[in-house]
Amino acid sequence: MNAEATACNVLIVDDHEMVRTGLRTYLMLDPRFSVIGEASSGKEALDALANGGYGGKMPQLVLMDLMMPDMNGVEATRALLERYPGLRIVILTSFLEDDKVVEAIEAGAVSYVLKTVSADELIYAMQGAMRSMPVMSGEVSQALTRGLRRRSVQEEDEGLTEREREVLLLIAEGKSNKEIGDELHISIKTVKTHVSNLLMKCEAEDRTQLAIYAHRKGWAQ
Repeated sequence: MNAEATACNVLIVDDHEMVRTGLRTYLMLDPRFSVIGEASSGKEALDALANGGYGGKMPQLVLMDLMMPDMNGVEATRALLERYPGLRIVILTSFLEDDKVVEAIEAGAVSYVLKTVSADELIYAMQGAMRSMPVMSGEVSQALTRGLRRRSVQEEDEGLTEREREVLLLIAEGKSNKEIGDELHISIKTVKTHVSNLLMKCEAEDRTQLAIYAHRKGWAQ
């Protein structure tokens, strides 16, 4: 069996042409990988695959940038894996933020790799992805751990539903029950129920204290 027949089909998704060109040029030298296409956004990649792929070929592995127009890397990862669950996706980005690492892994990315890695380290991560083996640097692993720990603490501390949090933020903006209901498309009665729950969960006596609570948590500006 020749190298071309066993090469892994790779799709590069990045909004910077120079990055795509550099990755393609390097990977062309490695017989284990075959770059079948490029996309400048997550939406462009989704549209291309929906139309039959690149020259009739479908990727097995996607190198996915994180911050892109139209559809970012997390959104694209989630959408691609919903349609093509066999894909392996490696996030390749310049951003190292706790929340972004958590969101990317939760969306289904196998690994989260910084663009500062060496070429050999990237190849190692790509090989690992094809075996569903996460490969992350120490700093990325620490960011993931911090992000997960922060989320766990927040969930334990808050105990708020997503809707209650939305109502709380609108209260912090000084919105009335009617204005909150109009914005969230819910009845005033439902708004009042959420406000009552918030008063109890946040141990507040009135709407002013709820607003202060939201500001102290850093949720409202």
